[in-house]
Order: sequence, then structure tokens, then C-alpha cells
Amino acid sequence: MLALKGGRALPGWRDFERAVALALGGQAQENKAIFDVLLPSPDRLDVKYGLSCKMRRELDRIERDGRVTLELSNSAGKFWDHLRTKGIHQRNYKSRPQDVGDALIELVKQWHNEVSLAQGGNVDLTHSSYLTLSWNKAGEYQLHQFSLEMPRRGELAWSFPQVDKRGYQSRARHLAGYDSNGILFEWYGESGGQLKHYPLARAALWSSERFRLEPLRDNRNYGLHDKVTSYFPELWTRANQEG
Repeated sequence: MLALKGGRALPGWRDFERAVALALGGQAQENKAIFDVLLPSPDRLDVKYGLSCKMRRELDRIERDGRVTLELSNSAGKFWDHLRTKGIHQRNYKSRPQDVGDALIELVKQWHNEVSLAQGGNVDLTHSSYLTLSWNKAGEYQLHQFSLEMPRRGELAWSFPQVDKRGYQSRARHLAGYDSNGILFEWYGESGGQLKHYPLARAALWSSERFRLEPLRDNRNYGLHDKVTSYFPELWTRANQEG
């Protein structure tokens, strides 16, 4: 999606979804669907497996603390709408961290269930998963596949971390969900609405080796004009002649 110096390429999130769909014989949704790629079931014609594709520049973090970064959603409006059904709003949510955290996980589960076989949809959740592409500035990449399974209510301890600002302790603006190994979730409710998930890399269902992308050829440009010329050679030539 972006050509860099030295023939390097930086894929965008849409590239990732399309490449996954092409490689696995599925279909990229290319919309706001719950799953980014749907794969056909090998033995059930109308049943699909869903892949929720995530892409983050957090590959180096795996070496630091063993965790992979997934941004599950940044739908701030949907999160707050769901919280309001439980009497939680921006004026009181910091006094109810456990309720907020449990509600966020509950909503993610609801999104998945909406398209599940159990709710009349066509997605088999037991064979669906998250697929994340982690990368770094050095041009290295790694894939991890994680289960859709979310913690049950009460399995995480939710709180607003204490931060030190010039010698004064105050509560952070983001909410953190802790398991026995550390921070597993963070929610930035008033600054973007992102719900971030940090599973341990060793908990992945599958992971690739680290890899690099094939370098772009040096004898071609990759701007808009070159793409148009490649996609529509006759129409582009005719348009220039008429011009």
C-alpha cells in the first residue's frame, strides 16, 4: 500500500485482509462487518468461519514482555451506548471500573454472537478467530492466531491505574483489566474509544516465523498514474489522446 525507499513495502490493513482472503480461499468483507474475512466451511455449504484481522506496529513488544497487541474496536459510541443501558456514563464510570470492564467484554461477545449459528447467522464461532499481523520499523512481520474466547465475568480485575505526575498520584484516564499475568485489556473511553487486548504470544493457537516482504521492483513506480496505466491501459491512452 505504501512504497518506501530501498524497494521496501508497507502493507495497509486493507492489503492484509485481501491477502488473507486470497491465500485461504475466502472473501474479504471490506465493510464494517463483525469479521473482516469469511472462509468457507469444507463440509457445510452455508456455514462460514470468521477471521477478525488486526494489524499493529507492535512486533518489538513481543520481545519485551511476550504480549501481542490487538485493537479489538474503537467504536466509542457503541461502547458508551452499551454502558448507558447499565446506568454508567462519563460522570460516574470511574467509580465503577469493574462494572465497566465486564460490560465492555460483554459487548464484544454480543457482536460475535449476532452473526453466530446459534443466533441464526452463518458463522461458526468455534472455528473462528483473531488473526493479527505485527510489524516493526525494521520491516519484520509475524502472524499470530488467537481464539475469540473472552474472559468470563469476574475473571479480570478492572481498575484505573495510578500514575505519578510530578510527585502527585492520580488515576489514569484509561481503564485496565488485569489477569494473573498482568494487564490483558485497556480501554481508552475518553480518548479514542479503543479497546486493546494484550494476549501472551505463547497463548496463540498458531504463529508464523518472523518474515520480510518481497521487495518491490526498482524499475517501476507505484503512484496513482502508474496504477491507472496498468489497470486501464486502453482507456488511459485514449483519455490522454483526447486531452
